[in-house]
Amino acid sequence: MSSAAPPLLLPFAEATYVRDLAGLFVAWEADAAPAPELLVLNDALVRVLGGDPDALRTPAGVGLLLGSGLPDGHPTVAQGYAGHQFGGWSPRLGDGRALLLGEVIDAGGVRRDVHLKGSGRTPFARGGDGKAAVGPMLREHLVSEAMHALGVPTTRALAVVATGETVRRETPLPGAVLARVAASHLRVGTFQYVAATLRDGDLLRRLAEHAIARHHPDAAAADRPALALLDAVVAAQAALIARWMHVGFVHGVMNTDNMTISGETIDYGPCAFMDAYDPGTVFSSIDHGGRYAYGSQPAVAQWNLARLAEALLPLIGDDQESAVAAVMPVLEAFPDRFAAAWRDGMHAKLGLADGPGDEESLVDGLLTLLGDHDADWTSAFRALAGYARGDGDALTGVVAAPAAFADWLRRWTALGPDPDAMDRVNPLYIPRNHLVEDALAQATAGDLGPYRRLLDAVTRPFEARAGLEAYARPSGDGGDVYVTYCGT
Repeated sequence: MSSAAPPLLLPFAEATYVRDLAGLFVAWEADAAPAPELLVLNDALVRVLGGDPDALRTPAGVGLLLGSGLPDGHPTVAQGYAGHQFGGWSPRLGDGRALLLGEVIDAGGVRRDVHLKGSGRTPFARGGDGKAAVGPMLREHLVSEAMHALGVPTTRALAVVATGETVRRETPLPGAVLARVAASHLRVGTFQYVAATLRDGDLLRRLAEHAIARHHPDAAAADRPALALLDAVVAAQAALIARWMHVGFVHGVMNTDNMTISGETIDYGPCAFMDAYDPGTVFSSIDHGGRYAYGSQPAVAQWNLARLAEALLPLIGDDQESAVAAVMPVLEAFPDRFAAAWRDGMHAKLGLADGPGDEESLVDGLLTLLGDHDADWTSAFRALAGYARGDGDALTGVVAAPAAFADWLRRWTALGPDPDAMDRVNPLYIPRNHLVEDALAQATAGDLGPYRRLLDAVTRPFEARAGLEAYARPSGDGGDVYVTYCGT
């Protein structure tokens, strides 16, 4: 590699993944980009990481965001993992077009990965070209930053750099590399790879110790640390899925290789936000059976967590029978944990600090009404805040038959909802699917203006601003006609 990068680009720390987990990665280097161009840089995130945005805009900085210009001896590696994809077992997946660039200690003292996507073929590529296109990389940048602004734990996009290459998909597309930041890239599939593919007991122990130290340190003091790790991941994922669903998010590809140990959202391929409320909402072009539909996400999460439990069994009990007996109560706690997180979030969306006595019937009654009357999920809660302020016509135009809500509204308003509190948790602006597609199409054609305006709206989602009315409206086509693709 080239000589040391200038200071203040990114202050890399010791690479603990490489230090601790030999056998779980392949040392590899990113492909060179013939004509790099920085499309977007997340200045605020750069500063959190201790870097200098101006320095990252220089040729040396852009080179760093592509994986070059690193200090001599600085390791970049492709990580190994496996996974269940749409329920089918894939024993060897891994970073086929990605590299772990390094680790940084952020301003809050948290260790974070800096990771590249679209940086070229690796030994895990499985026949792919290792590249990525501008549109899907900007989608991940946009949606991950929107999720962060919505308060949902997520990986975040640091930058998107156009490479000057042409990526060949159904049509030729301009190539790009995404740099993203995560608490780590450890996945359920990472544990599956070690336990079921490599069958390496020592590496499994080291992986669990690494995950505990990095994400769930309290588990280290437990009688059975691996069981405590599972419990912590179950709790984190229950809270995460509830947060997704509160904002109408549909991940689209909840494979076990896309479920993190940290509890952050990862992989923004065929994701989208639901317009009209419908638990069966599916956007992904390849999810023909609705496995990852909006309302199925809690059950899928529990299924994925059971796969993590299977991988951890050798570390939990001396024999499989006792280990299974230990993990079952942890897995069986997921529905109650999810239900509690869902209930608390719905009470907040309804402006109710303390849940009413008939909390379940009130929330369930609203969901039935929203589904029966084609109500836009996001707009409905902002309209309800307006109703709580005394605007009797607030639901007009949001639901097909406002009169059908009369009895429910009477019960709800009797509980004294706080409309200001509602507006603090119910967004006005989300990445509306039609706006995302338009912005990405224009960005791919060379005009980043619509993309930047949409990014500005969705990263300040709760604050009503003049001139942004179009960003608060659904397309009017209904959620069932929109299709997303994985972007690979």
